[in-house]
Amino acid sequence: MAAASARRRVLSVASECTPLAKTGGLADVVGALPAALAPHGWRSRVLMPAYPHVRERIGRSRRLWRTDDLFGGPAAVRSCSVDGIDLLLLDAPHLYDRAGGPYGVDGRDHPDNHVRFAALSWAAARIVVEGLSDRWRPDVVHAHDWQAGLVPSYLKYAGSGTPTVMTIHNIAFQGVFAPDQLDRLRLPTWDFHPDALEYHGLVSALKAGMVHASRVTTVSRTYAEELTTPQFGFGLEGVVAARSARGEMGGIVNGIDTAIWDPSADPHVAEPYSADAPGAKQAARTALLREFGLGDPDGPLAVVVTRLTHQKGIDLLLEAIPGFVAEGGAVAVLGSGEADYEHGLRELAGRFPGSVGVHIGYDEPLSHRMYAGGDMVVVPSRFEPCGLTQLYGLRYGAVPLVASTGGLRDTVADADADAIASGTATGFVLSQATVQGLAEALDRARSLYADRAAWRRVRERGMRAEVDWSDSGRQYAELFAELAR
Repeated sequence: MAAASARRRVLSVASECTPLAKTGGLADVVGALPAALAPHGWRSRVLMPAYPHVRERIGRSRRLWRTDDLFGGPAAVRSCSVDGIDLLLLDAPHLYDRAGGPYGVDGRDHPDNHVRFAALSWAAARIVVEGLSDRWRPDVVHAHDWQAGLVPSYLKYAGSGTPTVMTIHNIAFQGVFAPDQLDRLRLPTWDFHPDALEYHGLVSALKAGMVHASRVTTVSRTYAEELTTPQFGFGLEGVVAARSARGEMGGIVNGIDTAIWDPSADPHVAEPYSADAPGAKQAARTALLREFGLGDPDGPLAVVVTRLTHQKGIDLLLEAIPGFVAEGGAVAVLGSGEADYEHGLRELAGRFPGSVGVHIGYDEPLSHRMYAGGDMVVVPSRFEPCGLTQLYGLRYGAVPLVASTGGLRDTVADADADAIASGTATGFVLSQATVQGLAEALDRARSLYADRAAWRRVRERGMRAEVDWSDSGRQYAELFAELAR
């Protein structure tokens, strides 16, 4: 069995991948899965666009496929390896040589993103159908989010029997475009109907992938359940419910790279510490207070590392912080996003000097120092497919305080009386994503923090939690093996 599985190949298709291109957790997942699958006999290649900064980073590469016309210009697929990840880069300057990030510039999406990522999906399908010049073909294709949503469709229309898995990282982003683009994108008009490509008179790349893939997954068990409801399904709850009813939809929770996120060997943390030797976490706390210009609070130091958006519950945080600070807590925030929230946080820092510190922007080394120095990490999201912030918090002993949604609910055990007594508590779960619910959870955390021995037990239980990719990698490998058979 091991010898047979060693020959299995999976093609992962995504718009971003750590360490080459990242706007969020999607990139971390795509970058981590190859190593997680390898012990189970799966060899991975990741297909992604060759953005200009990616081409600069990789240096030499080998051309394995080319076409004279990929939606308006020539293109090639080039092979290289970066940080142990085998990459296939879609080099199409007419589509990807743009200023800004992968999707747009100055906060505005490129108007032809549907073309740019349909091209990525088309190239993936050609790799499967035609193979590469090194004779490589995958046994399974793994498509990530709407940017790869058309991969299963193109393979279906080509008559390919290669199984596909469509993973939804965030259903709120669906890759919607007008039906007059169907011919341009080499999609059949005969499949433009509610059971396939049509989405309220438009075309949804994500829906196409959900309908045509062999299996659909998302990034936590609870999120898979939530997606069957109008509150979380964003108009696709019917598709989710139908695939769930047929046993073709499920949730596999994300992990984190515990080699990168390791307080005992993190180069961004001044003094190493671990669950077995947590003493130096106090030094990280002291350093973080100094870095944010905060005094040493009587209560816990709460850190927030997030995009500043409505989804992330920042409006709730703005309302709850004054009461938390009044009771002896302190808050350090790192993030950027909507202007009103950035202004509101700066205003709070001005109102509560020494108790609230704010850094607008993103700084990866600083985020490591914040998890190391924080007593707790606050994640009051209205919805969160999986979330990685709470996993980083667990790993670094920043006790998570999270909303009861998606992967937050699946990965944090609430510190109620029974869980504290049994030693299973790892954090705090909001009763509801409201200002009152957040304030109550912060108050519970502050009360437990006053019992330092009890707080240490909860913190150290969380630091020992399994947050790596070992179990999730096994689940993906088993799914791929089932489909490949």
